[in-house]
Amino acid sequence: MAISKNVRPKATPRRSVLFVPGARLEIFPKAIASSTDIVCVDLEDAVAEKQKGNAREQVISLIENQKLLTTSPNKEIWIRINAIRSTNGLEDILAIAQADIAPDGIMIPKITAPEEIHILRDILSAKHEELKFHPLIETTQGLKQAYDIAKSSHKIGSIVFGGFDMSTNLRVEPNWDALLFARHELVLAAANAKVDLLDMPYFGLEDPLGLETEAKKAAEIGYTGKCAIHPKQIDIINQVFSPNPEEVKKAKDLIKKYESQDKAFVEIDGVLMEKPVVERLYRIIAIADQIDNRN
Repeated sequence: MAISKNVRPKATPRRSVLFVPGARLEIFPKAIASSTDIVCVDLEDAVAEKQKGNAREQVISLIENQKLLTTSPNKEIWIRINAIRSTNGLEDILAIAQADIAPDGIMIPKITAPEEIHILRDILSAKHEELKFHPLIETTQGLKQAYDIAKSSHKIGSIVFGGFDMSTNLRVEPNWDALLFARHELVLAAANAKVDLLDMPYFGLEDPLGLETEAKKAAEIGYTGKCAIHPKQIDIINQVFSPNPEEVKKAKDLIKKYESQDKAFVEIDGVLMEKPVVERLYRIIAIADQIDNRN
């Protein structure tokens, strides 16, 4: 029997993530006004040690006010917390747990084991049921555990590749070829868990062609989005990770013909339609519809 319309997979476009330093919240409005799918306020690397407490309070207050205003209902707001094995990380978690309104997601740096996700789930889920977790895999230990981390909770929304720190751990340069093995490992982990997979930022701000090339390579091997360090990178990233009109039209045509019959496995227009293929087509359509709703 064909897949029911009632169990079509839901999809949230997570093509682009734009970082905002937690110590420079004056640029937050510009980030929110950009075309990025996600704004991630960074409390980790972007905040000096002495400023972390003050930045934490300001970031949580800012997000509470932003979400109350509901000026960006189609844009996710995340916080990159400090590593949960640090004092600052634990204080970040407790502050979010005590906040009346949480961000849409938290990016979790330096994660090394699925048990860390379980701790976050136990502390945060009671009050903030909708909060999603986005583990940042940036160490060799985290890479080794990535398969289990990705499957550790239904609250995992995506896996994020922290390639710059990973290159240091692997003792290689942070270029495409040197990090290809790590990227492939995360493709396997994210695909198995059926969650999004976001690639590391491209640091060549004045090299749009290089950004586009790397983004296309990432998309080809299974990544669903890419991080950005400047608003001018967003349009290129969004374009690469958006279904093109021909792809969407073909998906809709195939699904329409598939739903008009009752076989679970059938050839339509030269395409063998079975559950994994059908799910992929449903996802293409869902992502395209969500993108259209945002525009």
